[in-house]
Amino acid sequence: MKLKNFLSIPIFSVFLVMGFVYYITVFILIEDWVGLQTSAGSLNSMIFTTLACLCVLSFLVGVLTDPGRVPSSYIPDVEDASFASDQEPKKNVLQSKYCDKCAAYKPPRTHHCRVCKRCMLRMDHHCLWINNCVGYWNYKAFFNLILYATIGSIHSSVIVISCFRQKDWNYSGTTPLKIFYLACGLMMLALSVTLGTLLGWHIYLITHNMTTIEYYEGIRAAWLAKKSGLSYRHPFDISVYKNITLVLGPNTLRWFCPTSTSHLKDGVNFPTLRDTS
Repeated sequence: MKLKNFLSIPIFSVFLVMGFVYYITVFILIEDWVGLQTSAGSLNSMIFTTLACLCVLSFLVGVLTDPGRVPSSYIPDVEDASFASDQEPKKNVLQSKYCDKCAAYKPPRTHHCRVCKRCMLRMDHHCLWINNCVGYWNYKAFFNLILYATIGSIHSSVIVISCFRQKDWNYSGTTPLKIFYLACGLMMLALSVTLGTLLGWHIYLITHNMTTIEYYEGIRAAWLAKKSGLSYRHPFDISVYKNITLVLGPNTLRWFCPTSTSHLKDGVNFPTLRDTS
């Protein structure tokens, strides 16, 4: 992806929020709470700085990494297509389709993005905040971004609350200062709840080996299966541990590194229930 991806108001807004949260947390709240020169202050500032750096790294990787292009030489697997035609719900997920907009075949789990104007491998959604699609090659970075942002927001919320509680408001509490602490607390709590909810959602998707698009497709597929007296299970949901390793990698220590994607293959073929049964 080109650097022009950064020429976006939402991306500028994300950097602005990151910088603002970092500044008030480290240089105002921690300093006012225990002091940056104390051991507790140094430890908290070091932890928060590490989270902030990991958050920025994940954000940059998510913005700059191409989500995944369909290989020009891609040809649908006829055997998989004939298998998928036996059951309508599986057909919706497994069978390779032809994209009229790209005038080419697209692999399973691939969708056309109207914003990017091309098909994306294992597309989850188009994210306004990274000015990019979230797909096969940058989904891990996107997940790490949410993870570190959530932990950082919770950490900052705890610092705000701790700082507020230890103050003697009878002597040092002025109305503007109280409003400032209240505003910071509400902002960090709102960020924590919002990001935490998003994190929980994507943990659910990862453990079921789904994308956001596939989740909503699965609702309709389950409804169609129920009408036919059949049961439906997402065909790429093979087991919780395997689902996680397919997205984050087999090495647990590398789950938290947004640039560690050596476990990813071509983004065209994926193990299914059929392969493991």
